[in-house]
Amino acid sequence: MALQARIARARMGAGFTLHGVRLDLAPGRWCAIAGPNGAGKSTLLRVLAGLLPCEGVVRLLGRPLADWPTRERARALAWMGQQEGGGDDLLVWDAVMLGRLPHRAWLAPPDNDDLAAVRTALCRMQCWELRGRRLGELSGGERQRVLLARLLAVQARVLLMDEPLAHLDPPHQSDWLAAVRALVAGGATVVSVLHELNMALQADDLAIVRDGRLSHFGASHEAATHQALVAAFGQRIAIHPVQGQWIALPRELRGAPAAGRHAQAGGAAWRD
Repeated sequence: MALQARIARARMGAGFTLHGVRLDLAPGRWCAIAGPNGAGKSTLLRVLAGLLPCEGVVRLLGRPLADWPTRERARALAWMGQQEGGGDDLLVWDAVMLGRLPHRAWLAPPDNDDLAAVRTALCRMQCWELRGRRLGELSGGERQRVLLARLLAVQARVLLMDEPLAHLDPPHQSDWLAAVRALVAGGATVVSVLHELNMALQADDLAIVRDGRLSHFGASHEAATHQALVAAFGQRIAIHPVQGQWIALPRELRGAPAAGRHAQAGGAAWRD
C-alpha cells in the first residue's frame, strides 16, 4: 500500500475530530476525500501527512511515518495545505525550486535534474510565464497554480493536497486534472480533499468523511459510493450520469439534465 492509516482518535482543537479510521490507499490511484463542512476531511489529510499526531499509526510505503528520516520522507511524500503562505518577495521560479530542497544537499546549487523538474512543473500548471514575477504580485488563482507547481516539483510518490482547486478557474482546474491523471499513470498516489463534488466523482476512489468517521471508501463510480455521498450531505444532493460522467447537483434543482435521465449500466441515478 502507498498509505495505510489505523487511527483510533485524532484531536484538532479542543475535542477529538477523528474516530476509528481504517484506510488503505494503493499506488497508482487517485483518492478524493469528500464530505460536509467540519466533518474532519482536512484533519484526516493532516494525519496522513504526519502533521497532526494521532492515537494509531500511519504507514507510508509500508513503513510507519515515524520511522522515516525527515529528508527521505520529504522526497516520498509531498504536501500542500489550504491557503499556504509564502514570502511575497519570492520569485515564482524560486518558490517552485523550494520543492527540490529534499533532493539537494544543504546549500548545494540546483543541478540539471532540479532545473528540469521545476521547468516541467511550471509548464504543467500553465505558469511558466510567471516565473520571473514575485508571489505578492499574483492573483489568488495564479498563486495557487504556483503552489501546485511547487508540489509537483518534489516528484514524490505520494501527493497530498487540501483543496487544490481553490481560486482556479475551469480551464486551470482541467490542467490540474490532467496533471493528476499523468501522476497516477506514472504510478504515483494522489489524495485530495475536494469540495468540488463533480471533480471528486472523477477520482478513482472516494473516501467519504462524516462526523469524524470514514463512513465509506470505494470506487467513485459505484452505486454504494453514490448512496454514501448523498447520505453524507443529508440527502440534499443528487447524483446523475451525464455524457459518461457522474455529476452531483443540489437536490433543490428538480429533475436530472436531459442527458442524464437514464442510469447507465452498472450505476444508479439519484433523483427526486
